[in-house]
Amino acid sequence: MSGLHTVSSASGVAMPPILYGTAWKKAATARLVAAALRAGFRGIDTACQPKHYDDAGVGAGIAACLGEDLRREALYIQTKFSPPAAHDRTRIPYDARAPIAEQVEQSFAVSLANLGVDQLDGLVLHSPLGSRDATLEVWRALEGIVARGGARQIGISNCYSLELLRALYEAAAIKPAIVQNRFYRDTGYDKALRAYCRERGIVYQSFWTLTANPQLLTHPTLRAIASRHARTPEQTLFRYLTQCDVVPLTGTSSERHMREDLAILEFELDRDEQQRITALLD
Repeated sequence: MSGLHTVSSASGVAMPPILYGTAWKKAATARLVAAALRAGFRGIDTACQPKHYDDAGVGAGIAACLGEDLRREALYIQTKFSPPAAHDRTRIPYDARAPIAEQVEQSFAVSLANLGVDQLDGLVLHSPLGSRDATLEVWRALEGIVARGGARQIGISNCYSLELLRALYEAAAIKPAIVQNRFYRDTGYDKALRAYCRERGIVYQSFWTLTANPQLLTHPTLRAIASRHARTPEQTLFRYLTQCDVVPLTGTSSERHMREDLAILEFELDRDEQQRITALLD
C-alpha cells in the first residue's frame, strides 16, 4: 500500500482510510469489486456468509485486476467468520455440528480458497456469540490463525457493548485490532466505544454509514459545510469520520460514487466544521 494514505492499528497492520464493502452484491459482486479496484480502492471487506456475501465473487473480482499494475501486497483484504446463527441454514460453508474451533478453521479455509489468497490482512468475528465463553472460544481459534500466519490481525463486528469489548480485550492474548459496527443514532454513534478503541489503537470501521443516517445527510449544517468545500454531503460525512480516526465502508454500486468516495482525502475540514458536525451526533 505504498504511496497511499493509510491507517494502522496497534497490531501494525495498515489499511486504506476507506474500504469497499461487498454485502448484498450477489451476482454483480465480481464486476463491482473489479470496478472498485480499477477506480482506486485498495481495501475490500467481505464475509464467508453466503446469505449476504459472495466471497468467491470477491475473489474473482480481485483476480481480474491483479497483474503488473496491481499486486496482492498493495491490497488490504478482510473477511469474517460468521457464527451458525448468522447463516441461512441451507448454506452454511462449514460443518455447523463441529466444535466451534473447527467451524472457524473450516470457514477460514473456505475464505482463502474463495478469495484466492494465502493470507488475510484482517479476519473478523462477524458478531459476538450467545455467551462470553463461546465468544472467547472463537477468539482463541482466531488467535491460532494469526499465530501461524494465516491472518495479520483480527477483530470483531456488531459489538455494541463496551463492557463486552473490554472483557474480550482484557482476556485476549492477541488483542482486537478492529471493531466494525453500524454507525447510527440508535447506539449513540458508539461514542464511548470509539473512545475506548482510539485509546488502544483499535481501528473502528463504520458500515451503513450513509444508509442509516439520512437525517445527517439532509441536515442544513452538513449541507452548508459540504457546499463550502464544493463536495457532496456524503463525501463530507465520510471525510469527517476519517478525521475522527474512523475507517468507513462504502458499498456503492455506482462508479461515479466510487470515485467521489475516494476523493474525500482531497479536502480537509477545519476544527470548527468538525465541531459543528460532532454536535449533530449528540
